[in-house]
Amino acid sequence: MLQSKWMETISVSRLQHELEELLHEHRPDGQEGQVAEYIPALKQANPTHLAASICLLAGEQVQAGDVDIRFTMQSMSKVITLAMALMDCGEACVFEKVGMEPTGDPFNSIMKLEIMRPNKPLNPMINAGAIAVTSLLHGSGTEEKVERILSFVRRLARNPAIGFNEDVYRSEQETADLNRALAYFMKQYEVIEGDVEDVLDVYFKQCAIEVNCWDVARIGAVFANRGRDPETGEVIMPEHVAKICKTFMVTCGMYNASGEFAIRVGIPAKSGVSGGIMGVVPHCMGIGIYSPALDEKGNSVAGVRLLQSLSARWGLSIF
Repeated sequence: MLQSKWMETISVSRLQHELEELLHEHRPDGQEGQVAEYIPALKQANPTHLAASICLLAGEQVQAGDVDIRFTMQSMSKVITLAMALMDCGEACVFEKVGMEPTGDPFNSIMKLEIMRPNKPLNPMINAGAIAVTSLLHGSGTEEKVERILSFVRRLARNPAIGFNEDVYRSEQETADLNRALAYFMKQYEVIEGDVEDVLDVYFKQCAIEVNCWDVARIGAVFANRGRDPETGEVIMPEHVAKICKTFMVTCGMYNASGEFAIRVGIPAKSGVSGGIMGVVPHCMGIGIYSPALDEKGNSVAGVRLLQSLSARWGLSIF
């Protein structure tokens, strides 16, 4: 049974049935979107795939759809590296380099960097902000930093087999002209220190970390549980770090559709252009969604609609 009062009478078997029902209803929605094409390796995804996993804090698992499909984290990794940077450097250091405000611009826009003073990214969930955050991670070189990120993701997901997709990494590396422009611009204004190409190499690899829906749900459950492993109670990150990350997920996690998502779904969430979405229902569950057909803002069409239906039916909104 769920721990939350608003679902005390709903069994796991009923949740399973309703998840399968809603997934069947929303599977055709993927036909309205398109898979990401600006990263060539992502063009190979099947737009008809749809999967959902739910990790309840009481330990139960609910899954439906194409749950065996593996996909790269892309921008979902921004939440992970933000948590790491906050633990490595502290809030003062992180927010000296990136702001705390949402933006109405696309996730890869350079415009605000040029016109804002100081010239730092508005938040850690846009590409410029995430690159700046990645530059703050401790480690003696790119290999050590990448291994630290992988180790942290494996710990969050309780899956030691998680690695990164070499093809997606190479594809991103070869087509990342705009991200390079963002990074070199920030280097000019001392938002980024050190070698830009080294920072970008870590960033491309963190985006190419490969997971499935259950991994994503399991990671979301740690944030839902205030930074503690829902199975063991182990503190994986301080509660205040989990709180900051969840707040950014609400205000900035769904790109420039975050406000609408907050109204229609009402939970902290972070999407990625691979079609993944990590959802967090505080004190209750983590949610992993995958459907690679995207809308014009870079969010999964079927995934967002499935979450909207789940939130309406189960009363998930935190507002």
